[in-house]
Amino acid sequence: MQITGMLHGARLLEFAGFPATEVLGPDASEEAIKSLIERHGQIFIKPVFKGGIGKKGKAGLLGRARDLQAALAEKERLYFAQHQVGHVKAKANGVTFEAAVPAEHEVYFSITDSTHFRAPTMTLTHRGGMDIEELDKSQVAMVPFDPLTGLKAFVVANALAEIGAPREIISPLVQQLPKLWELFHNFGMTTLELNPIRMRPGKAGRLTPVACDFKCGFDRDDSRWLRLNLPAQLFAADYSPFEQEINTLRTHQGQSDVYVINEQGTVLAPTFGGGANSLVTEMLGDDAIISSDFGGNPPYEKMKEVARICFKHWLKQSNVLFIIGGKSNNTDIFETLRAMADALREHFSQHGPTPLYVVLGRGGPNLVRGMGALRDTCDALGLPYRLFGFDSDISEVIRFAKCADAWMKGGGRDQVAKRLGITSANPAT
Repeated sequence: MQITGMLHGARLLEFAGFPATEVLGPDASEEAIKSLIERHGQIFIKPVFKGGIGKKGKAGLLGRARDLQAALAEKERLYFAQHQVGHVKAKANGVTFEAAVPAEHEVYFSITDSTHFRAPTMTLTHRGGMDIEELDKSQVAMVPFDPLTGLKAFVVANALAEIGAPREIISPLVQQLPKLWELFHNFGMTTLELNPIRMRPGKAGRLTPVACDFKCGFDRDDSRWLRLNLPAQLFAADYSPFEQEINTLRTHQGQSDVYVINEQGTVLAPTFGGGANSLVTEMLGDDAIISSDFGGNPPYEKMKEVARICFKHWLKQSNVLFIIGGKSNNTDIFETLRAMADALREHFSQHGPTPLYVVLGRGGPNLVRGMGALRDTCDALGLPYRLFGFDSDISEVIRFAKCADAWMKGGGRDQVAKRLGITSANPAT
């Protein structure tokens, strides 16, 4: 769940009383756009993407205008712009018109829940307006702080002094940045990023920090975000039919976070746990069809429905069904695997058999019973399989799944198809 851009970001910053650039939405009239240009001299036109996707500026998806004709031309160019970063694709549906903020200094600021420090962490630099990864570490302050006391002014002041920030920006930032902790904490956010914050000169030369771009993420399990009354379609990214079906299950117990990585992939990997998901996605690369996290102790009914949707969309092209996760503390592995096994059996019954190699790597309560349910199903369907328990190295399990996929591509799929009595192993037939 992410929000990017100032269209909704400016409204959220109002809750904290943090200054933001003036913004008009896609429905702005020509008179309003012209008035915005007259007041500020220049405006920026930015596409509004569903969900969060970065590197828009580097892709040329940013327009500038000093008159109405140029603004309308940029609106036409960017209104339905498409953008891709890696395997993530997004399509715009509208633009924003944002007032330019003249400034000599730009600042990057973020608050995140850091797994490294096990605490909320502020990242701050006076070299904003660019990718934080491109900066030397000496120019970036990363400071964990106590969530009970919050982000205090002295934390900001010490961080700015440590990285050698110009004196004239320190006092305004010390006054304004701590406000953002209240926004982060009070509404269940997991990340909040402003880049850039432009330091606008005012009367007597005093600078005011003004947010010119916004990004935040919410913890869906933390109900405090509901108090913002955000429109539901705001979180409906440019989903495929598969993702739309999966997301209808979000109201149930357990997680159903998923997106498509590669529509031509050959490994279907229902994954349990965020850490496992990161490792699986990285190691499988382009072979992975989806990136997912189905943890959180899903009940039998939900897990069976999740598996049914996954199988309906992707099983025909898959070489490997790779069920993988870490050692669970509270998820009932028997219920999870029994549900997936039943969904697999029903899929074969309704749609016919398909060549498949099943690989499992899991740990947690009732693991042996769960493995037994999956084993019995694979034996009954005539599918090859390999099951790994909690004492197996997860990286080695992923490598085995990759090897199984390579074997299937190198002739194993035909062998399995022959065993199942299928005339062709080609998923397109």
